[in-house]
Amino acid sequence: MRRIMADQKIIDFKERTGGTGNWRNYTKLGMFLILLIAVLVFIFTNVFIVKQGEYKVIRQFGEVVRIIEEPGLSYKFPFVQSVTTLPKYQMTYDVSQAEINTMDKKRILIDNYAIWRIEDPKKMISNARTVQGAESKMEEFIYSVVRSELGRLNYDEIINDENSSRGSLNDRVTKRVNELLTGDNYGIMVTDVRMKRTDLPEENEQSVFTRMISERQSKAQEYLSMGDAEKNRIIAQTDREVKEILAKASADAETIRGEGEGEAAKVYNQTFSKDPEFYSMFRTLESYKKTINGETVIVLPSDSPYARLLMGYTN
Repeated sequence: MRRIMADQKIIDFKERTGGTGNWRNYTKLGMFLILLIAVLVFIFTNVFIVKQGEYKVIRQFGEVVRIIEEPGLSYKFPFVQSVTTLPKYQMTYDVSQAEINTMDKKRILIDNYAIWRIEDPKKMISNARTVQGAESKMEEFIYSVVRSELGRLNYDEIINDENSSRGSLNDRVTKRVNELLTGDNYGIMVTDVRMKRTDLPEENEQSVFTRMISERQSKAQEYLSMGDAEKNRIIAQTDREVKEILAKASADAETIRGEGEGEAAKVYNQTFSKDPEFYSMFRTLESYKKTINGETVIVLPSDSPYARLLMGYTN
């Protein structure tokens, strides 16, 4: 009885596991999956995409061995090569605010910005190392050139919009900065340099404003003096012309009056010569108008010819 129960407890592992063939299949499948994953990881870590608007820089042990500019799919050798990206598009850099002196010895604060791009990535990496290094070197050149150019201009020429020289100044600064960058082989190009803002240092603002007010007042007084002088000149000229006109008119009037009196005398002579007695009486009556008024006292002999008409005698 015990032997029978012992026989029943014997387990056949081959039957329960289905044999050693299945284990081998599972092992092969696992190894294949691991190998597939390793291959995919290898591919994805060494194949990369070059996008529009960027450079891909391939380095081998730190040295640049290849630069890819065209967009598409590319690769690198594993373990010994690495990939970095540089921008190919134009970038804007805000230049730090700087203080300069103008030709008329005025201190101003200048705030510029620059638009630039990488032309030769290999030269840029060789001389500037990084984008930040290129921007730092570009800023040094911009500050140097702007300080030199603005030092040749007066303050009013910089801030006055009507007489501003900023347009040609920006072009000159851009050209000169590119010459310096090209000369040192930095592999970058500045497209444009623009002046955003000009301002006065805080400690100088009040004194400059006071001086500007004084200058404007002085200029206004100068204009007023010029206006007064012009007014006096016009008045004097007008008075002179009026006097000349009045003198000429008076002379013409005297001439006309003399001609009229001569003509009148001629007419009188022609008229009175026809009746001398009437002319004598008329002359006497005219003299009475001039010599006799309400308070006139005349002492004349009664037989005086001058008194005859006063006495009522007409013959």
